[in-house]
Amino acid sequence: MSDLSRRSFLPLAGAGLLAAAVSAEPARADQTDPARRFRYCLNTSTIRGQKLSLVDEIELAAAAGYDGIEPWIGEIDTFVKNGGSLADLKKRIADHGLKVESAIGFAKWIVDNDDERKAGLEQARRDMDLIAQIGGTRIAAPPSGATNKEVKLDLFKAAERYRALLEVGASIGVTPQAEVWGFSNNLSRLGETMLVCIEAGHPDACILPDVYHIYKGGSDFAGLKLLSGLSMHCFHMNDYPADPPRANIADKDRVYPGDGVAPLTSILKTLAAVGFQGALSLELFNPGYWSQDAADVTKTGLRKMKEAVARAFR
Repeated sequence: MSDLSRRSFLPLAGAGLLAAAVSAEPARADQTDPARRFRYCLNTSTIRGQKLSLVDEIELAAAAGYDGIEPWIGEIDTFVKNGGSLADLKKRIADHGLKVESAIGFAKWIVDNDDERKAGLEQARRDMDLIAQIGGTRIAAPPSGATNKEVKLDLFKAAERYRALLEVGASIGVTPQAEVWGFSNNLSRLGETMLVCIEAGHPDACILPDVYHIYKGGSDFAGLKLLSGLSMHCFHMNDYPADPPRANIADKDRVYPGDGVAPLTSILKTLAAVGFQGALSLELFNPGYWSQDAADVTKTGLRKMKEAVARAFR
């Protein structure tokens, strides 16, 4: 290209690049705005005390404005036992504009007993098949059956067992997420759970953290900085009060985000910094909320999650 041609081309090219950058700016802002990275999900435990049907819970989640829902396997079983069709349930969820972000099951995939573990993997296969049929692609994988103080697992063996569970999930199209359980004698801490995920040596390995469980298990929230957003698809949102103390606090003591003392601003900023772009799923077990109108609880929970995010990034 001649000097004259170059001098003529560069201003035009610069103008074109500037125009492209300006036109692309809104899309780029949407992708990088931390407050817009998160989706909002309702874990149905939050209103389980009202003893509603899964269909009712779906309608409440949609009416409140959630993006997704995280049902329990027991609810899906009940729906089917009452004559419901999984295909119809999948359509109902989609028609309400919701996504099945995850689901809660309790298969004993991690235990030392060979027979129990084999049965646990079969249960997990069945549970994951249910989730796949309603459009879900993930399920919680807590250390069910290995929570008692008498049981202390070899974490490297646990990693092998998690890999076996992941292989079952891969054959179905549903990813089991190793869940931190703060009250358990195994996988109660972030470090333990991440060791199992890393040493599983599987591309689908991922962790399901929870504000309450991280606190209950004794891990520091600073450990979240060592995770990658790619290793988390869902994050259970809740808060906890200053009293009762950590040793005595239980699931029933969880409160709405922002109503307790958890460092939610720091947690949410860390999630954004490590690239998490998944679902914040409201998971509560508060009997006080169960005695209230379910619609009010779902709306309040979503509002308080969004307020927590707004405070973190204002």
